Amino acid sequence: MISVVIPLYNKEQSIASTLRTVLNQTYQDFEIVIVNDGSTDHSVDEVKKIKDNRIRLIHQTNAGVSAARNRGIEEARGEYIAFLDADDEWKPEYLQTQYGLTLKYPECSVFACNYEFKNTEGKVTPTIIRKLPFEGEDGILSNYFEVASCSHPPICSNSIMVKKYAIQSIGGFPIGIKSGEDLLTWARLACKYSIAFNAIPLATFVFDEQHLNEDQRRRMPETIDFVGNELALLYTKHQYIIDFKSYVGLWHKMRARIFMSKHNRKKALYECIHALHYSLTLKLFVFLILSLMPYRFIDYVFKKIT
Repeated sequence: MISVVIPLYNKEQSIASTLRTVLNQTYQDFEIVIVNDGSTDHSVDEVKKIKDNRIRLIHQTNAGVSAARNRGIEEARGEYIAFLDADDEWKPEYLQTQYGLTLKYPECSVFACNYEFKNTEGKVTPTIIRKLPFEGEDGILSNYFEVASCSHPPICSNSIMVKKYAIQSIGGFPIGIKSGEDLLTWARLACKYSIAFNAIPLATFVFDEQHLNEDQRRRMPETIDFVGNELALLYTKHQYIIDFKSYVGLWHKMRARIFMSKHNRKKALYECIHALHYSLTLKLFVFLILSLMPYRFIDYVFKKIT
């Protein structure tokens, strides 16, 4: 059986449609574990309107998405756990395809499908996934960090299924950080387990463009870079993994870009230097030079490339 874990916090407008995409799966041997993370709107009422004995609703005080996912992992009864956010969607063949990967690649403990982006107006945008190590529809993603360093992340929080023991063996999702907790979790899994991957986009990441842009403008990277520190620690233990070093550099480049957009030159330079330590590329040298430019020029460049 597959346990579908859905963290729920103030998603009354989307949770019903998300649940319908699960209930409409061609593969029906599943349970749905919804962890209500202290919602203050009518999300729980929307869940209760849907009558299906496979849905279990668990309540906890607000503790964040990682804590909610971890609670769902603990409560899950299935051998496999599929994660889905309360505002995202699956195509009807999603679980059937994931289950098919478990049969075709029994040596793997992590299973993922490609995904697509959809804004609230219904516009769909495909991911860009480069350097897959196999031909055809599916295969083993033996170069996760290489792909992740030159593409959209090959795994996102609505496109992954994992054996319960595997996610528990890495301690679940890290608690207490605002962003990057999923990227760190996938990295920990990729260092320890083989990943089977299907290149067909069967999951949909739904986003509100306006709210996303506003959130990105407000968000400042955390002062203590827990994700970066943990990635560096992982790298020291797994230096043999192809392009892991470049992936750590990419994390620091992302932080540098945010600090530049916030006009914090000192921290942007610090992150650029860190990125160059892990990935000595021409693009990063250009990025370093950009961080030294006047803020008006930096703002102009970012406006042009976003």
